[in-house]
Amino acid sequence: MSGTTRDGREWEIGPATRKTVGREQDGRLTVPLQITHHGTLVATAPLRLTVADAEHLHASLCRALDKEPAPADAPDCRKPIQYPGGRQRF
Repeated sequence: MSGTTRDGREWEIGPATRKTVGREQDGRLTVPLQITHHGTLVATAPLRLTVADAEHLHASLCRALDKEPAPADAPDCRKPIQYPGGRQRF
């Protein structure tokens, strides 16, 4: 490994591998993130979101992905629904 990211950035924050979104006792959601420097893992940290913040993030991501085809391994909420009469809805 060269020690740098593909696009040359020194620092990156992204989803933590093999960890899933969780819920804290106070109801907030935690999204595990990892911080890397030149491709080397430095730390992991949770992004804590209220339910309202998570809903806003979800809606923003849905709008951003609107014209993108869903990959085969996408969650069900990204797959089109076929309604009677041939109408499709996402």
